[in-house]
Amino acid sequence: MAPLKILICGGGCAGPSLAFWLARAGHRVTIVERFPALRATGAQIDIRAQGIEVIKRMGLIDIVRSKLVDEEGVSMVDTNNTTKATILANKTGKGGQTASAEYEIMRGDLVRILYDATKENVDYIFGVTVESFEQYEDRVEVHFSDGRTDTFDMLVGADGQGSRIRKAIQPADAPELYRRLGVYFSYWFVPRTAVDTNLFKFYHCPGGRAVVSRSHSPTESQAYFVFKDDSEETRSLFRAPIEQQKEFLEQKFRGAGWHTDRFIEGMKTTENFYCQEIVQVRTDTWYKNRVVLLGDAGYCPSPLSAMGTTASFVGAYVLAGEINRNSEDLPQAFANYEKTLRPFVDELQNINLKLLLGLGLPQTQLAITILHAAVWLFCFLRIPQLIHKYTSDEVGDWKLPDYPGVRQDQ
Repeated sequence: MAPLKILICGGGCAGPSLAFWLARAGHRVTIVERFPALRATGAQIDIRAQGIEVIKRMGLIDIVRSKLVDEEGVSMVDTNNTTKATILANKTGKGGQTASAEYEIMRGDLVRILYDATKENVDYIFGVTVESFEQYEDRVEVHFSDGRTDTFDMLVGADGQGSRIRKAIQPADAPELYRRLGVYFSYWFVPRTAVDTNLFKFYHCPGGRAVVSRSHSPTESQAYFVFKDDSEETRSLFRAPIEQQKEFLEQKFRGAGWHTDRFIEGMKTTENFYCQEIVQVRTDTWYKNRVVLLGDAGYCPSPLSAMGTTASFVGAYVLAGEINRNSEDLPQAFANYEKTLRPFVDELQNINLKLLLGLGLPQTQLAITILHAAVWLFCFLRIPQLIHKYTSDEVGDWKLPDYPGVRQDQ
């Protein structure tokens, strides 16, 4: 197998995961990242199901375990911080998971792990973007934002749900690729106080709003605001400058109860503010000739699925395996990648979002009270323990392929 010269656009989790496998197989891999340095920031994410097996096959499971956030479970609380119900995390290594998974980790820690595992064999270029590219039968010619032009055997778009690479390979008249859910979430870090614990705390307030607190260190907690709004005006606002977004959120949540006002004050001075519309990305194809999509760029399942990071790890493993099998026929390798992974992604995206949003973001105080009572009864009957015991964390009956020569743990 002749080594390929490969460009990956995006230095988050998906891109470096793919680079790990490709560099190990002897390919020359370059990652271009638009941020000026490693973006080892972000909130808490989790790895689930088949994604855990991929981490094991990478030989990184021990280092990942050493960086896990010690989150005990998820609690629903009222405005007085009184716990209405608690579902503990399943940390047995077996069975179904809850909203708080066994493998909870800060995004920044996971990005650093992947960078450290690849930096010796992968070229990272920071502060540069792919401005445009042209495809030919035997190469991709890429034009960078710093004025350089270079050629590669293939280009990978791992540049997130707003992927510019995806837009470039879609027809001009392509239909809307986003499944819009009419939900937004934002997060930032605040100083940890005595009332913050190792529980994922969920506070509902009327009007389809929720406030979440998660603590990842002795000094900091994460604050989240989540709300429903399907208006075009709000969608436009969240493409506006950050200060306008913060002002909107302050008006939306001020006086909502619990620790909301404390979180608003923290939002004003935070350096970690982030907000996005929650969407799914659904495309008819994940590749065109020598350009292929990976992770959220091709098939973002939405944060509501809690499977975005897992999809990136699994997708990177499958894509690398198929490239190594068919390095002399990349379009065929990409077709096999899509054929193999599509059932897994379809399963991730096939969630009843209307039911999930109806339960998770009630509109009235009465609906909130009913939800708390239902979840309390759910816990009282020990249904979470039965789920742990009699269900699997695996996604459907989809099995992770075994690619000879790819696994690090062999």
